[in-house]
Amino acid sequence: MKDTTNILRAKGLKVTPQRIAIYTMLSHTDQHPNAEMIYRTLEPTNPTLSLATVYKTLYLFKSSGLVQELNVGEASARYDAVVKRHSHAVCTCCGKVVDLPADAFEELRQYASKLTDFSLESEQLIFYGKCPNCKSQFI
Repeated sequence: MKDTTNILRAKGLKVTPQRIAIYTMLSHTDQHPNAEMIYRTLEPTNPTLSLATVYKTLYLFKSSGLVQELNVGEASARYDAVVKRHSHAVCTCCGKVVDLPADAFEELRQYASKLTDFSLESEQLIFYGKCPNCKSQFI
């Protein structure tokens, strides 16, 4: 909890129990949850937490660079506390989202920069398919 407090303070954010809970949850999961998932997970142990607070906090975290927002083609955005550049793979059956290493696509990034003459600042590369569990159900 002390690390989370320091991280929030370093970004100039007010430290509240709700913000600590939300950031701690996001930084300890690889599930890329949406706001509703975060709320459902935290609500039993944080009875004063509201869904509106989760949305406002996620917006604040995104604006501060603490989390990245992922639009993977669903009705609501997903969130990732890993903010360094990396890509994702999304299961079209169950919705599972998996991180991919950034360096795997460095050549593609350089090619896109050269092709467009852009000074690239960021990218979101998302692959879609079936995860191993869903794939095995169709074999």
